[in-house]
Amino acid sequence: MAKRITLDFLKTESASGLILAGAAVAAILVANSPGDGLYFRMLNAPVSLQLGGFSETLSFGDWVKQGLMAVFFFVVGLEIKYEALKGELANPRRLALPILAALGGMVAPALVYLAFNIGHGGAPQGWPTPIATDIAFAMAALAVAGPKLPPTLRVLLLTLAIVDDLGAVAVIGAVFTQGLRMIPLVGALAALALMGLLPRWRAAPYLFYALGFLLVWGFTLKSGVSTSVAGVAAAMTVPIGPRKPGRPGVLEDFMDSLHPYVAFFILPLFAFCAAGFDFGRLSLSDMFGPVTLGVAAGLLIGKPLGVFGAISLLIGLKVSRRPTGAKWIELLGISLLCGIGFTMSLFIGALAFPEGTAQAQVRLGVVTGSILSTLAGAGVLAWSQARRGEG
Repeated sequence: MAKRITLDFLKTESASGLILAGAAVAAILVANSPGDGLYFRMLNAPVSLQLGGFSETLSFGDWVKQGLMAVFFFVVGLEIKYEALKGELANPRRLALPILAALGGMVAPALVYLAFNIGHGGAPQGWPTPIATDIAFAMAALAVAGPKLPPTLRVLLLTLAIVDDLGAVAVIGAVFTQGLRMIPLVGALAALALMGLLPRWRAAPYLFYALGFLLVWGFTLKSGVSTSVAGVAAAMTVPIGPRKPGRPGVLEDFMDSLHPYVAFFILPLFAFCAAGFDFGRLSLSDMFGPVTLGVAAGLLIGKPLGVFGAISLLIGLKVSRRPTGAKWIELLGISLLCGIGFTMSLFIGALAFPEGTAQAQVRLGVVTGSILSTLAGAGVLAWSQARRGEG
């Protein structure tokens, strides 16, 4: 069952990565076309939501970021829990390599970003922007560049990215929580506790989990905590066991039903809203400013430096073994693909720079760093696969 879930996940991620790329290209083209005004007005258009005593007005772009993306983080939480209990992360002997490699892949890009932004004119608050990996893009690049490479490389990249996302959510919760409001926070924790009690009722309708998630999300939105944290926290309450013997687990049901909507609708919509920037509004100093260079270099240089450095150290010290059938050059290629920040980096960048020219600089840096990481990683892996064919 674990193998089937992982294979289905990989198939969906690989396909959605191509759609994400199309959405990003479309956003950049529209933002630099005669229709750019319509694009930016759509993103900034106020949208009000009134439901009983709940009332909130946000821009369309913020609703996508704070609303729909919470569902994405809910699915990320489900994937993390599944991998920790039944997947690759459930094997303690295999934990050291992806966890420490992911940690290296978070620290190194943050340091590279700060190296560009610690001085006068820099923006050090954006250091979390290049720390995350976009699973969909990375898996799609691997599927295209190295379809015949050992499957252990796919599992390594998947687990690395999942651990990476968990670390990114922790950073989001710790760094971007501002103006904390205690009463809504208590409400969110109470709703979360109620969701935690639902597994005791084995026949609980799935609708109850959905309503619980909405309560946790609504209170969290009002509390000042990022709704990404609410999505992951709510996912942790979903039981992994089946409601009836011989049936798929509750967690697997949610993963199977939600993952296609997230992969093919929510993430492309977010990419379309978050990736667009107008070259005409960026000066030469913006394009080569510390924020743009810090983000791009953090992804292209910092990510593979941290990931490959940690992998080399762990294997060299015999703490972990090299994945079965994998060559060193292929581990370098995987490390380069980890520099594809895209969706996650755009999300974090929007939190770090909620307004102003810095937003466009972040988008340019994320897109540039992710594209170069894709080309570099895919090129290395394709070359290695060709060499294998020659042998």
